[in-house]
Amino acid sequence: MIETKSVDRDPSEKSNTKVFVLVFLMLCVLTALSFWVANSYLMENKVVGWAAMMMVSVAKAMLVILFFMHLWWERAWKYVLTIPALFMGLLLVLLLVPDVGYRYLTYSKDRRENAPEPVVSELTEGDSVIPISD
Repeated sequence: MIETKSVDRDPSEKSNTKVFVLVFLMLCVLTALSFWVANSYLMENKVVGWAAMMMVSVAKAMLVILFFMHLWWERAWKYVLTIPALFMGLLLVLLLVPDVGYRYLTYSKDRRENAPEPVVSELTEGDSVIPISD
């Protein structure tokens, strides 16, 4: 016969079940809010619509990170890991955006001749075009 030891729980320890249920309900509300934003008049202006969608998404991500990944209850070392990663990610984005945006300026003559034509939207008055010289 297998004997099992019963684990005595400290009565002073509180269960986090209520917190997790509350976070789950908040995630459901935020999901409904993102669905509403996606189908609302806010999406008529793309900048406003996508900004609202990003705010809701960031709120949902923070709830998941803090509660379901248990970072809410962790010690201060979480900042030692996350803050440098945040700075590194920001630095990578800031360094790569100009590289991707202006890569056509460094094309060789052969590549420029064989590259597909860029899609150019209709220009309005006041817009300028950077000419590519050989």
